[in-house]
Amino acid sequence: MKNPFLTYGYNGPAYFCDREKETKRLTSSLQNGNHVALMSPRRMGKTGLIRHCFAQKKLQGSHYLFLVDIYATKSLAELTYELGRAILSILKSKERKAWEHFIQIAGSLRTGITFDAFGQPSWNLELGDVQSPKTTLDEIFQYLSTADKPCIVAIDEFQTITDYPEQNVEALLRTYIQKCNNAWFVFSGSKRHLMGEMFSSPARPFYQSASTLSLKPIPLDAYNTFITQHFEQNNYTIEPEAIGYMYEKFEGTTWYIQKICNELFAMAEPGIPCEVKDVDAAICNVVEEKEDTYQDLMTRLSSRQKTLLLALAHSGRDVQPTSGEFIRKFHLTSASAVQRSLSALQEKDIVTNNNGKYYIYDYFLYHWLKNK
Repeated sequence: MKNPFLTYGYNGPAYFCDREKETKRLTSSLQNGNHVALMSPRRMGKTGLIRHCFAQKKLQGSHYLFLVDIYATKSLAELTYELGRAILSILKSKERKAWEHFIQIAGSLRTGITFDAFGQPSWNLELGDVQSPKTTLDEIFQYLSTADKPCIVAIDEFQTITDYPEQNVEALLRTYIQKCNNAWFVFSGSKRHLMGEMFSSPARPFYQSASTLSLKPIPLDAYNTFITQHFEQNNYTIEPEAIGYMYEKFEGTTWYIQKICNELFAMAEPGIPCEVKDVDAAICNVVEEKEDTYQDLMTRLSSRQKTLLLALAHSGRDVQPTSGEFIRKFHLTSASAVQRSLSALQEKDIVTNNNGKYYIYDYFLYHWLKNK
C-alpha cells in the first residue's frame, strides 16, 4: 500500500493539498510574462507549489520548465554549474534538437558533456570545469533567449546569492534577466527579510522586477479534508481532533504535517481511529529517529550557543532573547554575547528571525530540546 503523504518530491495533484489560489496566481503570472518572487519560511511548500504549477496543462508542453536549487552553492561558479546541469537534465528527456541547441551554444561546457551508446547526453562536469563563470552564464542566457519554446526557470533559495564572495552578482543576474525576452523566472526564497530587501529596496538591482507571492499555512479545513480523505480511501480513520492538534503543534507548516501524517499512516490499523495520543507517539518516533543527528549537532556548537538554544526551546516560539528579562531568566551573560550566539545559530540555519522574534527553525529539534 502506497503512503499518500509525501515528504519529498511531487507525485501529481492527488497527493497535493489545496494551494488552489496560489497555483492559479503563480501559473497565470508566468503564463503572462511576469517574474515572481515566491517567499515563505522553509518547509512551507514553495518547491512543491512550483512543481505543481509545472505540472499544469497551461505550462506543460508549451514551455521548457527548469527548477534549480542553489541552497548549497557558495559562489557564482557553483550557481552557473547548477543552472547548466538543471537545464541539460530536463532537455535530455526532450527531442534531440532541444538538447543539441543547448550543447551547441554552451561551448565552455561541451568537453564535460558525454554521450551514451544511444546518443543521449550526460553531464560529467566537475565543479572545477567551470573555468569562467561569466562566459558560461552568458552562454546559458544565450540559450534561454533562443530556445524554441519559452522557458520558465525557478531558482530555489534565491537569497543565497547575497552570500557569494563575488561583487555585484545581483546586478549581473538582473542585467541578464532583463535582456532575456524568452524566459521568466521564479525567485523562491525562505529568508523573508533578505528576499524582501532584494525585491522591495530601491537601492537593489531586483527592485520592483517581480510580482510577489507569499505563502501562508494551508487552512486547517483544507488539511482536514485532504488528510481524512486519504485515510478513508485506504480503510483507515483519523479523528478531527488529532488533525487539529497536529496542525497547531506545527503551526500549519506543510512539511512537518506531511511527515507526521506519513508516520500516522504507517502506524494506522483498520477499525482503530488515529487519535491525539497517536500524534504524540508519531512525533516521538520521528524525534527518536533524528536523535543521533541532533546530538551530533549539539557537539558542534559552543557552550554559549548550546545554552541559548536550550533557553529558546524552553521559552516558546516567539521570544526576544536579547531582552533583559530573557537574559536574567536563563542566566545568560549579556545582550551582546546573546546576539553573537544568535548570529552564529542563524548562519547555521538552526534559528530564524521573524520581525525581531527568534525561534528554532526545526520543529522536531525544538521538541527534542524541550525534553532536555
